[in-house]
Amino acid sequence: MRTLCSSTLIGEFFVIGFAGLVAMKDPDLSAGTVWTVSGIAMVLCVLLCGMVTRRAGVVLGWALQIALIVSGVVVPTMYFLGAVFAGLWWASVHFGRKADAAKARMAAQAES
Repeated sequence: MRTLCSSTLIGEFFVIGFAGLVAMKDPDLSAGTVWTVSGIAMVLCVLLCGMVTRRAGVVLGWALQIALIVSGVVVPTMYFLGAVFAGLWWASVHFGRKADAAKARMAAQAES
């Protein structure tokens, strides 16, 4: 699960950075605000890479997915990209858990 979820989070890291560049064109937003919010989200992506094997990491990952979708208010393309990454996050968690379970079964069979 770690590899799949971390790959999704690193992809989101770059998308958030690019969305920050697009948000800079909004005259109502200051550069400080855009980069504070984007920077916090980007740091969260990196930190979550180390937490994805824990329940709290997965829950925070879901919170990040919701925040990405909601960021479509500022950058409308993020509605779509947020939904895509939410789907990728679901698939990473779902299939990652299945792969972990299969590895555990194979390890148990190898021991017997």
